[in-house]
Amino acid sequence: MTDRNRTGNRRLAWSALLVLMTIASAAKAELLIRITEGADSAIPVAVVPFAETGNLPADNNVSRIVRDDLTMSGEFRTLAPEKMLSLPSRREDVYFRDWKILGQRYVLVGELKKNADRVVARYELFDVNRQERILGETASASVNSVRSLAHHISDKVYEAITGVKGAFSTRLAYVTLETVNGKSRYRLQVSDVDGQRASIRLESGEPILSPAWSPDGKKLAYVSFETGKPVIFVHELATGKRTKVADYPGLNSAPAWSPDGRYLLMTLSRDGNAEIYRKDLQTGDLRRVTNHWAIDTEAMYDNTGDGLFFTSDRSGGPQIYRMDSLGAEPRRITFGSRYNARPRPGPDGRYVYYVHQRDGAFHIARTDLKSGQETILTRTGSDESPSLSPNGRMLIYATKQDGKGVLTVISVDGGAAFSLPASEGEVREPAWGPITQ
Repeated sequence: MTDRNRTGNRRLAWSALLVLMTIASAAKAELLIRITEGADSAIPVAVVPFAETGNLPADNNVSRIVRDDLTMSGEFRTLAPEKMLSLPSRREDVYFRDWKILGQRYVLVGELKKNADRVVARYELFDVNRQERILGETASASVNSVRSLAHHISDKVYEAITGVKGAFSTRLAYVTLETVNGKSRYRLQVSDVDGQRASIRLESGEPILSPAWSPDGKKLAYVSFETGKPVIFVHELATGKRTKVADYPGLNSAPAWSPDGRYLLMTLSRDGNAEIYRKDLQTGDLRRVTNHWAIDTEAMYDNTGDGLFFTSDRSGGPQIYRMDSLGAEPRRITFGSRYNARPRPGPDGRYVYYVHQRDGAFHIARTDLKSGQETILTRTGSDESPSLSPNGRMLIYATKQDGKGVLTVISVDGGAAFSLPASEGEVREPAWGPITQ
């Protein structure tokens, strides 16, 4: 390739970086959930309103939160309470014939009691066809953590039916921007997976990009331009302590944690070209992983923790490459279009998800790593920043809806979609946190 072509590629890459710096738009409040498309294969489940004893918080209805969680997964279709023939709260009040008539496969019943400053939930899940209880538990939480209790119940119900851990107790990180009187305020926010209980963790007049969760869910790595250039920080959420981990000359971007939390992959141009490096957060040692005239960026560890995926334009345009181990020869994974970027490998090692351009539109797609088959998952045309749920069953990404930036959650087969617009403004750069319980 000629020097002229190489320079052109670098200009394109820097143009893409500038786009990423400016695409986040206004938001500062909690997210809202809107069902935009359901899945025909969704499992019917009835979540009966829980019986309540004591003065419980009116704004945190446990059974409603459980219904919303299960629906958001795309794998369940919940029954509206007004369509139920009865509202049982115990096993002896469940008449399975009624739920069969309503076409339900599972029914969840329960009771809530307030004891001093705690709320105790007793709940049971039944298989309607077998007329058997498949889950029963008593759980509790403080009065101020009723939403956490509801998400816990959702996780247990999800696992009892699917055999896969639920991810409703996890958290989201995302970046927002509010412009007031011509001045920009970027905010790094953390919320529940349904967008509620949002809290601002960092504010800046300069862009914040690429939040990434540590494996234990206690820290976020991200890129901040607060000093006038891109710098990578690690932020302890409990204390607010921030540590600068990459402030080299040139580009510092795209942080990604190793599965054990010891290392960060990152893209640096300290030696003149954008390459992938690995930094040991304990010793500070820096290892160069790629060495190529092309731009290599957006590295992520694979499910084994030994290899990695990354984006490179070494074939003439952005494509996904894989290394089976650090230092191994990269091999190209994507071939379906001229632009495939921002890889997100699935936890089971079967698929890799990424941003895919086709006919001028950007979608989220996935490739089966065994067969090489590519599937486009989204139907909107300006999709970006995919992030997988830690159980590998849902995916969140940023897109446009009615001209505004929203987050959208889909099942990984693309069969359901649920948007999470901000109650004010727009939102971008989602990162799905790990399961920590």
